[in-house]
Amino acid sequence: MADKSERAQREEEILKFWKENKIFEKSLEKKSPKGEFVFYDGPPFATGLPHYGHILPGTIKDVIPRYKTMCGYRVPRRWGWDTHGLPIENLIEQELGLTTKKDIEKFGIAEFNKRARNSVLRLEKEWKEIIPRTGRWVDMDNAYTTMDSSYTESVWWSFKTMFDKGLVYQGFKSMHLCPRCETTLSNFEVNQGYKDITDISVYVKFELIDELRTFFLIWTTTPWTLPGNAALAVNPKELYVKARKGEENFILMKILADKVLKENYKILEEFSGEKLVGKRYKTLFDYYITESQVYGADFITTEDGTGIVHIAPAFGEDDYSLSLKEGLQFIQHVGTDGRFKIEVKDFAGRMAKPKDDHQSTDVEIIKYLAHKNLLFAKEKITHSYPHCWRCDTPLLNYASSSWFVKVTEIKDKLIAANRKVKWLPEDIRDGRFGKWLEGSRDWAVSRSRFWGTPLPVWQNSDESKKFVVDSIEILKKYVKKSGNKYFVMRHGEAMNNARHELDLTGDPDNHLTEIGKAEVKKVDVKNFDLIFSSPFLRTRETAELLGKDFAIDNRLHEVGPSEDPINVHRRMGEFIFEVDKKYQNKNVLIISHGYPIWSLFNLASKSKYNRLEQPKTGEIWLLDFAPYPHDENYELDLHRPYIDEIVLEKDGEEYRRVPEVFDTWYDSGSVPFASRKAKDFRPADFIAEGLDQTRGWFYTLIVLGTALFGASPYRQVVVNGLVLAEDGKKMSKRLKNYPELTDVLNKFGGDALRYYLVSSPAVRAEDLAFSEKGLDEVVKKNINRLENIVSFYKLYNKDENGTLISNHILDRWIDKKLEKLILDVTESLENYELDRASRPTAEFIDDLSTWYLRRSRTRPEALPKLREVLIVFSKIIAPFMPFIAEDIYQKLRKSGDLESVHLCEWPKVRTRLNLVKFLRFNLGKDIVIENMAETRRIVSLALEARAKANIKVRQPLSKLQITNDKLQKEYLEIIRDEINVKEVIVNKKLKGELLLDTNLTPELIEEGKLRDAIRNIQDWRKEKGFKPGEKVKYETNDEFLLKHKAEIERITNVELPNIHN
Repeated sequence: MADKSERAQREEEILKFWKENKIFEKSLEKKSPKGEFVFYDGPPFATGLPHYGHILPGTIKDVIPRYKTMCGYRVPRRWGWDTHGLPIENLIEQELGLTTKKDIEKFGIAEFNKRARNSVLRLEKEWKEIIPRTGRWVDMDNAYTTMDSSYTESVWWSFKTMFDKGLVYQGFKSMHLCPRCETTLSNFEVNQGYKDITDISVYVKFELIDELRTFFLIWTTTPWTLPGNAALAVNPKELYVKARKGEENFILMKILADKVLKENYKILEEFSGEKLVGKRYKTLFDYYITESQVYGADFITTEDGTGIVHIAPAFGEDDYSLSLKEGLQFIQHVGTDGRFKIEVKDFAGRMAKPKDDHQSTDVEIIKYLAHKNLLFAKEKITHSYPHCWRCDTPLLNYASSSWFVKVTEIKDKLIAANRKVKWLPEDIRDGRFGKWLEGSRDWAVSRSRFWGTPLPVWQNSDESKKFVVDSIEILKKYVKKSGNKYFVMRHGEAMNNARHELDLTGDPDNHLTEIGKAEVKKVDVKNFDLIFSSPFLRTRETAELLGKDFAIDNRLHEVGPSEDPINVHRRMGEFIFEVDKKYQNKNVLIISHGYPIWSLFNLASKSKYNRLEQPKTGEIWLLDFAPYPHDENYELDLHRPYIDEIVLEKDGEEYRRVPEVFDTWYDSGSVPFASRKAKDFRPADFIAEGLDQTRGWFYTLIVLGTALFGASPYRQVVVNGLVLAEDGKKMSKRLKNYPELTDVLNKFGGDALRYYLVSSPAVRAEDLAFSEKGLDEVVKKNINRLENIVSFYKLYNKDENGTLISNHILDRWIDKKLEKLILDVTESLENYELDRASRPTAEFIDDLSTWYLRRSRTRPEALPKLREVLIVFSKIIAPFMPFIAEDIYQKLRKSGDLESVHLCEWPKVRTRLNLVKFLRFNLGKDIVIENMAETRRIVSLALEARAKANIKVRQPLSKLQITNDKLQKEYLEIIRDEINVKEVIVNKKLKGELLLDTNLTPELIEEGKLRDAIRNIQDWRKEKGFKPGEKVKYETNDEFLLKHKAEIERITNVELPNIHN
């Protein structure tokens, strides 16, 4: 890890200031006249450390809320964690050495999911250190997680709502299956994992039953599907031929004959595809069927293959559709684990598409076909093939059962909702994202996995009825109950109660008092079937006084002196669940103590240690208990396997849960309502993520938002591109082709990283080749310059209350530049254009440093103006570079000023409104700004003329002639001083724009020598570390210096020896 730079250390001090003074919290608490600005944050996984792909969108998500807060909005920013799904499962599988679903089931779902739960936030501490270090303000201490029961409850509610609307159904479709994870994937998950691979395609011969040595010729890129062949398909409207080649006849589409048969073939017959429909043929394998027939289909194209398609209903969308239409046999010779089934005796147990060698099984199939003389030809092809987005295993097109959201039914609404959304870049709306919406398919939301939000679907024994649960309350209402009624009694008053003392150990002499006995005798016990008592004396005496048989249960004792509340919760839970399982339709009285009773009511209400009232001594309370899914500590846990054990009962029938869990993308798509635990609709004013999320989070958000509320859940989207390595390649841990994030923060600081990112094309969905040179440039041109300007002010300013009244042209100019900056940055931030908003700040720093400050160093009256400008500028850069903005503000703020720059209002221009409009509609033109720009241009041309004449700037010259007659005297004076000439003359008759007189007189040469001497003495002062106002002696016997003693002393504040010395 790189050593921390002074800058990084200073930023950490500012972080400490924010934390100790609760500045973020105060920014949320301050008055918000414009109301709430709604922002949703896509939840990341905490199983890996933050990287640049997190920091780029994270910075965008910080800039806008900071700006909106300064504009008068309240912008809550709550962090969230994505905690479910294959990413977590794959991690645990690797750690445990598990490779299949069967391995997990054998290991135990409860223990597997426990490991998953414990691992999901393993790097939370590191995230909580790194994210704030980038300057981001977000509430990470109260983060939501998608595994919270409250979050799950909201997900259930959304699913039930769509189910009631007819937008959810269970279907059997051809989808992509990951054989390693043994689950189907949604189409947008599949889209994330395409890779170019080389496969073997084959031309295979299917012999006709009624024509000897005549074959249908088909082409396939998936030889492993051939044992599942159930039919062949042709296009009835196309022309086919029977052609002779060698000793065999082949039937294929005429237009493809040359391409397939190549040469030395003869066409024997031509006919339409219609004639082939119904023809029977012999199958290649006899594992399931030995013959089948040809069917007509409209999906057969004239572009590839032979015009005859092999139909395997279990392994293709068109194939499955045709099988439903024609009633074909459904042959699924490969299991969900990707292995050939036992009946496929020649290949049983083989993986259809092995991850380590995806061609190996195809090769064995081809060898088999060649041996049977059923192979016509083979060739290698390179094509884009889908792989699992998490484990990189080649996917299989596989017909399977799943639960779907009927996206196709709301597609028009999705497209309409998207048209109301503002996208940056704009073309994504109708382009990448719009096209994706137009091609929307029904979303397979269920996964046959373990660690995920469980589907809230229960079904009866013959699966004819479904019952969808939308809340824990409904679960409690319909859970199959024992019929027991539970009553909880606190023992009668004991001696320790009378003395207001605790008895946590069961004092053998702690009897009931007379009052306590009287309390117990009031109880009517005739309706109690079972009585259970704590083993302590005061509870036993209470039970005995009731006059009925009772059982002692040690789990009901008072909380121990050092007992963990979790243990009390666990033993009380164990007790009540055991009794509930053992007995039915009983009235049960439980006699215990205050704390255990409180714990029991917590159990029944399924809350976590919420402080409830306790019954008084001798009181009996009704306990509303119903079984609920729980972990080993009897905490509510809606995950598998606990939820699977819950049986519901409705209208006398039992219902058991389907085993699937939700696609983790459903979890993240539920953020707008689940993270807020609300069912009302609050569309986000702004969201931001990477370009890949157009087929991920952005998509799931709009699908659920539109399905549930009829509108998009976001109004404005900022899409960022990828952060690549400096060479333009993907960042790779293996190649180590990028600097570590923490090293960058320690070396350059968070401000530099933020500015570098938000001023780049990456905030417009373009890729960024990450370069430390770019960061170094930000530091040198922006941050260092700003620090130097502030240091100059602190060094030379002696009057904190100096007057701001100045009519100097430079002061007027910097005012105009500042107002234009406010207008430009405000307009760009309002349009969410972070690059256009941030870049002008760098230009302003340059103007402030290299022109205003350099030209104003000798003007003490400029210091109050400089402070004013820096204070305003600190507010402008606060959203982009929050650390240095705070640093500047703290160094310059006066007593009575707000505590932090981030609690200030966004700067407003002081110019009259009509002039503001004039400036905006006249491309920012302003006479002062234009004249100063012209002044600087002339200076630049004159300096070029000096350089050509090889005359340094400190050497005075006599005059400069220019043709521009529009510049007033104050501008000409700046030109005169900058070029170091005695006068600037306007001469309209010049042939060029300007003419510099380079003739050097002895007087000018001596003056130049004096300028050099003054510069050398000033350098000497600086080298020696003398303060600006400090008068020091300068020993010399140089006659030239002594000759100009008065001038040198006036300018340099040194004391030269007297001439006679």
